[in-house]
Amino acid sequence: MPEKKHSVDARFVSRLTRDTLALVLAGGRGSRLHELTDWRAKPALYFGGKYRIIDFPLSNCVNSGIRRMGVLTQYKAHSLIRHLVAGWSRFQAGAGSKEFCEILPASQRVGGEWYRGTADAVYQNLDIVRTHDPRYVLILSGDHIYKMDYGPFLAAHVEFAADMTICCIEMPLDEAAGQFGVMTVDDTGRIIRFDEKPEKPNSIPGKPDLCLASMGNYIFNTEFLFEQVIKDADTPDTQHDFGRNVIPAIIKEYQVFAYAFRDPETDAQAYWRDVGTLQAYWEANMELVSVSPQLNLYDRNWPVFTQQVQAPPAKFVFDEPERRGIAIQSMVSGGCIVSGAHLTSSLLFSNSKVLSYSSVSNSVILPEVTIGQSCRINRAIIDRGAIIADGTVIGEDHDADRERGFRVTSSGLTLVTPDMLGQHLHYTR
Repeated sequence: MPEKKHSVDARFVSRLTRDTLALVLAGGRGSRLHELTDWRAKPALYFGGKYRIIDFPLSNCVNSGIRRMGVLTQYKAHSLIRHLVAGWSRFQAGAGSKEFCEILPASQRVGGEWYRGTADAVYQNLDIVRTHDPRYVLILSGDHIYKMDYGPFLAAHVEFAADMTICCIEMPLDEAAGQFGVMTVDDTGRIIRFDEKPEKPNSIPGKPDLCLASMGNYIFNTEFLFEQVIKDADTPDTQHDFGRNVIPAIIKEYQVFAYAFRDPETDAQAYWRDVGTLQAYWEANMELVSVSPQLNLYDRNWPVFTQQVQAPPAKFVFDEPERRGIAIQSMVSGGCIVSGAHLTSSLLFSNSKVLSYSSVSNSVILPEVTIGQSCRINRAIIDRGAIIADGTVIGEDHDADRERGFRVTSSGLTLVTPDMLGQHLHYTR
């Protein structure tokens, strides 16, 4: 697609963001994450030592100046709702409020149905959208990791004189095949074809190995959004989905444009991760422990907001030759105790413990996990609340891991949950 710069006046962008309502679609399960989403929706999954996935699009909104937000929930939403109440309640909805984060669960508001698709989720909340009377509606996927200023996205939408604008990234064909919506655009950036999760995506002219993949982020003019989701609701034999139904139906008749998400400083492909598989989730977390990760969580100019867990500082104890509490190239969150154990290239989430003579390497340890003495954990994901017995070895013998009921991926990652250990905690957190 054409390289188009969007330099706009900051005051103009500020007016656009004030006139925008963000709707974050957070009702998906994320079935490719297997047992990690048995008791929580994918947007509620932990990430980066202390965050949840949902925190990233919501923080993007706040940092972009979009302070009116609604989160649409459905699948096993208790964990997600509890996090939103605890971490985002400072944005309180009220009469005339210009800053809020509302929770919009599937409550059978229209026709007694649960949300049947992304477009239907918006359709069932049109009365709420009308109440807030925005000029633009920004629809966001709630299950991706990235930092993005939505202001230039809105400015481009206005510059295009578009009815709808879709945010996209350049992606290798083999990665997009069967996983993402793929766009074909003309010389102006207008979308002339949209295929939802094609097995053979169309490539970008001049870039035969790449395609334009949808990030699941859309801007609509509000009245146009009303028209299209109402029309879709009245159409038989539809999945009521933006990618499958609404977008293909409108691209020939209306002004629908693609907006390329790039790094504003380098104009290179910006950081964006779909952590929809165990491998992708593990890799995205592992990237964070490198010396200079692409995703900078320490950027004070673009903070990632979340529920702040009330916990004491992380603690490292014992200093003996075989019993030294140490962490190398790792991230350790508040409330953790590394007691005479050794961590390498790992993330230890809040209030977890690793006891004496144990070693943890290349692993993601979610909150409130206890790893007993003399354990060896390698290339593993340990779910919240699991208690690993003394002397347990995980990640070295994959056949033994499978025999114990753990999930081992084709790439050699081992997933362990409390249920697999016979600890039926049924966490919904």
